[in-house]
Amino acid sequence: MAERIKYEVKEKARRRRGDRAVHLSGDRVSVAEATTGELIVLPQNRLPRGLATPICDLLKATRDIHNDGVEPCPEASTIQRGAGCPLTSKEAVAFGRSDTILLMFYLEHLLPFLFPFYRPSLLQGGRAWILEMMISSPVVRRATLCQSSYFFRLARGTANRDVVWETVLTQTRDAFEVLRQALEVIDGSGITEHLHGAVRIMAGIMQVQRFEIAVLNFNNCQAHLNAALALFRQLLDSPGAVEPTAPSSSFNAVISRLGPSSCVLPAPCVQVPSAEQAAFRFSSALLIFDDIIASTVLQEQPRLYDYHRSLLGNIDRTDPPINLEAALGCQNWALLQIGEIAVLDAWKQRRKRAGNLDVMELVHRATAIKDSLESHLTRLETDPVINSKAGSSMLDTFMEDYCQQSKTPASQSSLVTRVWAHAALVYLFVVVSGWQPASVDVRYHVGRIVELLTRQISPPALLRTTVWPFCVAGCLAEPAQEAHLRGMVEALQPPSVFGTVRKALEIMENVWRNRDSGDAASRDLATCFRSEGDLVLLV
Repeated sequence: MAERIKYEVKEKARRRRGDRAVHLSGDRVSVAEATTGELIVLPQNRLPRGLATPICDLLKATRDIHNDGVEPCPEASTIQRGAGCPLTSKEAVAFGRSDTILLMFYLEHLLPFLFPFYRPSLLQGGRAWILEMMISSPVVRRATLCQSSYFFRLARGTANRDVVWETVLTQTRDAFEVLRQALEVIDGSGITEHLHGAVRIMAGIMQVQRFEIAVLNFNNCQAHLNAALALFRQLLDSPGAVEPTAPSSSFNAVISRLGPSSCVLPAPCVQVPSAEQAAFRFSSALLIFDDIIASTVLQEQPRLYDYHRSLLGNIDRTDPPINLEAALGCQNWALLQIGEIAVLDAWKQRRKRAGNLDVMELVHRATAIKDSLESHLTRLETDPVINSKAGSSMLDTFMEDYCQQSKTPASQSSLVTRVWAHAALVYLFVVVSGWQPASVDVRYHVGRIVELLTRQISPPALLRTTVWPFCVAGCLAEPAQEAHLRGMVEALQPPSVFGTVRKALEIMENVWRNRDSGDAASRDLATCFRSEGDLVLLV
């Protein structure tokens, strides 16, 4: 059957070479592009090899949660793409005007709002890769259109919210159908044969997850996270990514295989990363970040913990393969230590269940983390703009100063990192000493977080980039601070675009209501975060 399908595909390809335009403005997208240079037929009802368990969760979410009774497109569709860059290809790609408007709305307004610190160097292509992925990848395009459509209608102040929501649900179903089909494409020959497609799928998953979290839907966080983690691991473990003991070598090998870099502009030729290279680097940063935050909720070791030191660098390394500050505004060392605290918490919980917790060992391990955090925090407070221009070129600085394109000064990332570091220390104190909001140390760090968020970080909308630290501080805040924290959230309008901040306030309010309850002594941050039942990712 496989050989017959291949033959039929080749025959159809020959007949279609005269007409290669791909129209993307229909109500339902039923194509899934997962490789370059090949014409693909989408198999039905099959799972990618080696991804069955986590992807089942994602596909179940696709069919059961997002389908809402709508059957997926029955036809097996095909798409052709040349081996060259789609932006330089002579093949025509037609967009509907509404899609064009929504895609530009995403690039010009929504992306800077969602990721205000993500400003890749102009000499490295800037954010052009996102536009290229939108054009060339139905997976990424549908995931992007979901978000853009929702926020665009909010920006217009559309009166009928029911109509808006129904449109969003329809587009979300489209995105999940395309995602499901793309996942099925990599069945059979394995991920090695579909490296570019796997990266697009991973980028699509991260986009869909960010959208669902933004609209306060945490039901599928675990499924999305499982699927993205499985893809990431398979990409790093794929043939060609040698030296499994050195994840950074595997990561760089994957980056190399996703090339070559594109050559743009006249001589001297300027080399910029390919769209897939940039997408993999950016999506990997989001995934590692999400995995660390999830571990604080689940009281488990981060699933990618074994990759942390290699991909995020040692504490003082300045050129790690993945730079979280460039994508999320928080320097690697702070999130590395939060991951270490999560590992310590998981170890403590295991020992408590076994009845053999060694408190001296707990304190010893915690002291090393505390010393590292405090030393980096002191250095950052002494030199607040340390590394703020790392990686910037003269052209980037000119564009920032002359054109004033950046609404988020680079110095803000040092303030954001300080917020995360103070929250990490609060988290550490709770893991080691239990729930003690009256502790002098806890009060100090909670106060510093509130001060930084209130008086130094600007604009106030940047609160949505520090939701986890904000929630940590809020859960341990004093009663006198409650009104102020509540006001910080209520000042962010409209509420529907600050969904994660509102969720953080819900968690905090629940803790405040039960401040004097009998179980307060046994409370911890994971208990607070899990109060809603689902995996709540405050990202």
